[in-house]
Amino acid sequence: MKPGTLHIAGLGPGHESWITPEVTAALAQATDLVGYAPYLARLAPYPGQRLHASDNRVELDRARHALELAAQGHRVVVVSGGDPGIFAMAAAVFEAIETGNAEWRGLDITVCPGISAMQAAAARLGAPLGHDFCAISLSANLKPFPLVIKRLKAAAAADFVIALYNPASKARPDDIHEAFAALRAVKAGNTAVIFARAIGRPDEAVHITTLADADPARADMSTLVLIGSSETRLIARPGLAPFVYTPRGAGGL
Repeated sequence: MKPGTLHIAGLGPGHESWITPEVTAALAQATDLVGYAPYLARLAPYPGQRLHASDNRVELDRARHALELAAQGHRVVVVSGGDPGIFAMAAAVFEAIETGNAEWRGLDITVCPGISAMQAAAARLGAPLGHDFCAISLSANLKPFPLVIKRLKAAAAADFVIALYNPASKARPDDIHEAFAALRAVKAGNTAVIFARAIGRPDEAVHITTLADADPARADMSTLVLIGSSETRLIARPGLAPFVYTPRGAGGL
């Protein structure tokens, strides 16, 4: 049997122009596309391609199915939004490989990077990630929420710019409020806060505010929340949204 291949591809945040040529080539050559149904719905499949859509929260099952298809000789693409290596399907695939069928370790596997939500949001704003930053997922599906708060407090105390992924969902509407309470206990009230929702999609919306004035209820699962450092600045522009940037230097340097 001809050996199969598996590409783990990032589709970016939403706009088709942000899909890389590498991902486009992998999609064109695939026999099978595997992914969360809303991500697959963003694609126009080629004739003969088989789509394997699944629901959220079944990442390991999705990964195992993709590996089984590749082991059978299919050319498989697992799709993720944003970048597949950031809170997405690449880690699920490698977890499945580590714990699964030994033959999967010999498969031809390629991770194709994509534009992440925090990169897309930063580009809309200016350069808020211009100095040290970190990314934290507020989802407690695979880790205890006290650990989320511990890491958030540590990042705030270290004065990182913080990108918050998965900030709120219908199942956990209160966690984002607890997260903001933890941030407000550490950081100054005038710290820049940005709610960047659905960047690159028709319903894109960006709201710039401060930590003191921010309403955490603005956030949903389509929102990337950026919390500035003490160095993050806004450049006012008459009649236009301000530029947001974090200088390359810190501590007076």
